[in-house]
Formats: sequence, structure tokens, C-alpha cells
Amino acid sequence: MSSMSTIPTDLALSVESLLSLVQKVFPMRKLIVLGFVGLLAQLIDGSLGMAYGVTSSTLLLAVGVAPAAASAAVHFSEIGTSLVSGFSHHKLGNVDWRTVLILAGPGFVGAFAGATFLASLDGDAAKPWVAALLLSLGVYVIYRFLVLGGRRPTFKARPSAGMLMPMGLFGGAMDSIGGGGWGPVGTTTLLSSGRLEPRKVVGSIDTSEFVVAVGGSLGFLLALGSQGILWGYALALLIGGVIAAPIAAYLVKIMPARVLGVAAGGLIILTNSKTILESLGATGATVAVAAAFLFVLWIAGITWAVKQERRTRALERQGVEVPAVPVV
Repeated sequence: MSSMSTIPTDLALSVESLLSLVQKVFPMRKLIVLGFVGLLAQLIDGSLGMAYGVTSSTLLLAVGVAPAAASAAVHFSEIGTSLVSGFSHHKLGNVDWRTVLILAGPGFVGAFAGATFLASLDGDAAKPWVAALLLSLGVYVIYRFLVLGGRRPTFKARPSAGMLMPMGLFGGAMDSIGGGGWGPVGTTTLLSSGRLEPRKVVGSIDTSEFVVAVGGSLGFLLALGSQGILWGYALALLIGGVIAAPIAAYLVKIMPARVLGVAAGGLIILTNSKTILESLGATGATVAVAAAFLFVLWIAGITWAVKQERRTRALERQGVEVPAVPVV
């Protein structure tokens, strides 16, 4: 009887020892912060199609995690967050499966290669050039949605395989090398093409990101081994991201196309302007002032888009036929 009574005590001691070990390796305060970062990053990513990898990687690098280990932790957490996000977007009708199927294969190959064979390359050297390209596309995206006025945007064509395959390969590679890139490259390119409505751009990019995350994670396992993966950090990011994924998918479902287009375009401009300024050697104060200025313009653009959407809906309620215009 006495031996049986010691089992709960031994079990409690074992659990306590395990928790103590986890807290020593991964301080609980840091894990909680990472959980909130994962939640916020996925809320933005699931709503606007980008920023999970960049936001999460930036924080991990700021606390001293090596670039490869940071990118690996983000990719492993993305396996879970993108799976839940993709399922949520699918249930709400935000996914174009033809686009997902064409993107998935090249994205997997690019992410795997970026995590293994390309890990030794200097990804920072290419970042300013990629940022300049994405910035120009972001300006085009926000311009096209702002000049709609009271007209309705239409999306009749679908992106071709000739555009999607190289985009997937490049986006997957940049995602592994830079710790984030699938959303910025994919969402920006598809939005600027004007061939898919914004909610399906975001939903398709988020859904295909699952395959990209698997490819990058396998590559990092091969390059770093399981001992090089910060599993506690990955788990904290995963929990926060999984909570936010269904909420973000619902926001995409209900947000008007013009508002979502302007919101995503503004985020593209904001994030890539920061990258370009830093590459030019701008001081932290200069970057902060520029970011604040662009942020104010971004909010003003979203406000304008919301007002135009309300005006259009008011006309439709009055029985006025609102003209439609392709976003190309």
C-alpha cells in the first residue's frame, strides 16, 4: 500500500522537475511574449497575407537567436499555423485551389533549397533589391484600389501557371533565407496582377504556405539537426498563431475588396520602405520618422477606401447601378 501511495508523489515530482527544466531552458516570460507575438503576427498574416515570418524572425533575432535557428523555429511553427489558417480560409471560401496546387510544388522546392543548399549565401545582399521590387508593386496595388472611386472592382481572369511557378520557387527560397518572404512575394505579385480578388489572394497564399513551411522545416532539419531547433520557441509561436488563424480568416471574408487591397498595399509599402532605408544606412530616428509618416498615409488610405465602400453601398441600396472596373 505504501509503495502505491508514493506513485502520485513521484509523478508530481517528475512533472515539477520537467517544468523546472523547461523554465531553465526557455524562460516562461519569454515564451509568453513569443506566444503573443505569434498571435499578433498570424492575425496580420492571416488578414493581409504577409508578416508572420518577418515579425516572428525579427523578434527572435533581437533576443540573440542565430538567423538559421530563428528561421527554423518560425518554419516549424508555421506548419501548424498555416494548416489551421488554410482550413479556416477554405471553410469561408477564401481559397482558389488551382492557384494553391500550382504554387505548392515550386514553393516546397524553393523553401527546401533555401534552407539547405542556399543557407550559406548572403541573403541580406539581395534584400534591398527584392524590397525595391516589392515596394514598386505595393505602390501599384494601392494606386489601383484607391482610384476606383465609387466603382466596383472586378476580377475575371486567373493567374497563369507561367507566372505562379517561378513566383513560388523564388518566394519559397526567400522565405527560408530571410526568415520570411512567402507572403510578401506571393501576396504582392498576385495583388498587382489584378487577377484574383484580394480575399482569395490572401487565402490561397496562406493555404499554400503549409507546403512551404514543411519544405523549409525539412531542409533545416537536414542542415541543423534536431538539436539545432528551438522547439520551445516554435511551440510558443504556434500556440499564439493557431488562436489567431480563424479570426483572421473571418476578417478576410467580411472585408470589402477595395479596403483589403489598400490595407495590404500599405503594409507592403511600409515594410519594404524600412528595409530599403536600413540598407542605405539611415539612422534609427530617420527610419522611425519615415515609418510614422507612411503609417499615417496608410491609415488615411484605408479611411478613404472605407468611405468609398460606404458610398457605393448607399448607391446600390437606392437602386443605382454601380459600374464595375477590372483591377489590372
